[in-house]
Amino acid sequence: MAACAKYFASKTAAMFVLRSLREILVAFVLYVCFGTLQISAQSGVGIDRPESDTVRGVVVNAVTHQAIGRALVLSTDSRYAAMTDDRGRFEFTFPRAESEQSQSSGTYVRNGQVVGAPDTGRPSSLTARKVGFLPVEDAVDISQFTSPEQGVTISLTPEARIVGHVILPGSDGSDRIALELYRHSVRDGQEHWDAAGNVATRVDGGFRFAELGDGDYKVLTLELLDRDPITFKPGGQMYGYPPLYYPSATDFATAATIHLTSGEMFELTMSPVEHAYYPVKLGFTNGLTTPQIAVHVWPQGHPGPGFALGYDMRDQSIQGLLPDGTYTVQATSFGANAMSGTLNVTVSGGPLAGPAITLVPATSIVVGVREEFEHSEAEQQQTATVYSGGSMRVLVGPFSTNSRRPSYLQVMLTPEDPFGFTPAAGLRPPTGPEDETLVLENVHPGRFRVGVNTTRGYVAGITCGGTDLIHQPLVVGMGASMPPIEITMRDDGAEVDGTIELPKSPNGAAAQNSPGHRIGIVYLKAMDRIDDQAKETVIQQDPTFKFEQIAPGTYRIFAVARQRPELANPSDELLNKYGVRPQIVRLEAGQKEHVRLSLAD
Repeated sequence: MAACAKYFASKTAAMFVLRSLREILVAFVLYVCFGTLQISAQSGVGIDRPESDTVRGVVVNAVTHQAIGRALVLSTDSRYAAMTDDRGRFEFTFPRAESEQSQSSGTYVRNGQVVGAPDTGRPSSLTARKVGFLPVEDAVDISQFTSPEQGVTISLTPEARIVGHVILPGSDGSDRIALELYRHSVRDGQEHWDAAGNVATRVDGGFRFAELGDGDYKVLTLELLDRDPITFKPGGQMYGYPPLYYPSATDFATAATIHLTSGEMFELTMSPVEHAYYPVKLGFTNGLTTPQIAVHVWPQGHPGPGFALGYDMRDQSIQGLLPDGTYTVQATSFGANAMSGTLNVTVSGGPLAGPAITLVPATSIVVGVREEFEHSEAEQQQTATVYSGGSMRVLVGPFSTNSRRPSYLQVMLTPEDPFGFTPAAGLRPPTGPEDETLVLENVHPGRFRVGVNTTRGYVAGITCGGTDLIHQPLVVGMGASMPPIEITMRDDGAEVDGTIELPKSPNGAAAQNSPGHRIGIVYLKAMDRIDDQAKETVIQQDPTFKFEQIAPGTYRIFAVARQRPELANPSDELLNKYGVRPQIVRLEAGQKEHVRLSLAD
């Protein structure tokens, strides 16, 4: 019995030491993660100190609105941190900022004594995080909170996930194939497919894409060559797995789109098929002066990611391996003398060598600006045309012989290329203080939307050789010589203002917006122009808004509680998905329109 008692006593002591070591380790990890972070709060526990103020709150699931326990709440300046309790609550007690400070020494005075560096008091905003939830997009502003009773609510959005297995026939588990995820997005009113992550399969073929938000996705397997040391013979026939697009498509366009919502998990299985691969070597008809060559390859007529060839700078050739098929190969060089070229090639049962790509210099396009601004009666009305270095600038209204490059205006060519294979183009910087020219440099072949950002007036017209670029894209051919792009600017635009109707509280009264909480975002998007990206304004405290200098036309206008970039070019399906009921406004020059908008989630 004594021996047993001694044993259990030693066992208990060991467990106590182990638990103590574990607690010390946790404290050390917190210190390492947050450095000099002041852990000045605990879940639901306040620190009573004189000259301090308290902020309380709760962290909730943005979808279910349930409390989230054991979430980490942080000040955005990294000075304070706290964990929520099992009901999602947290509390911070901050020291009040000192008013008597010594500017020369960096110290402050309390009760007539110098006691050290000044205490900055309450941080301006809070955020939160927890595994399984997405990072907070907008920190909560607490600078205007005046009492603990106001409360802070931080919402965390649960992550969506794509999980699954890739089955490689005959594999013993040593072959781990890579997968790539693409997400659909809208930027500047144009659709894009952006790479959203890469993963490799585990030994059992499983994989997982995590921390995904609401959206549309596509998944593909990347090429995998069979280099099994047992079966691989140097100089012999090479085999591999071509890209496979979920569920079993051979190109990106026909792949299935996976629609994800917050907290959803999508499961899939893919089974690539092995094919023979053959060496490919392509040359260039002209010499290259730059090592920066980007190479893209895709099945002819089906642009998209998946296949790959590389540029060998040593002998200035494009090399790699491809299975049987007909492909388009695109090569693009960058720098001061950018060039590009494409070539269609066919691989059929054997190596391919010999075809060469001709690289053609990128195009430069002159931009002319026609200003039709209104002026006061004291200003003299004149009309003049200015040519400088091939650039045209037409002035209507007061004209100065010391005219300069219109600095209020920027022009960008955005390619109608959903994968980013075609580079964008912008205005060349001025070559000197006297340079008045507007020139778009290094424009590669493709279809582009002409976007104009202006801080004065609005864009009334964009043309190029008779093509109306407000309603049609600009088409640039290989090595084409382009006529000037002519932009007409006016300042008699329309004005749209309005009010967001806040949702009703349970007692039927209009809800009051809490300090630090954003009301929403108002979008104004043209329905009859392709050049115009959506205008948006963030509404913080006052639920009113105003848009000025709007070009005549037809617009959708709506308000949402959260910023959604995909709504910059919304389809009817997308608007219905978010429960948005836009208002349609038709504007004339000089018109003033007032609207009242409901707030969609």
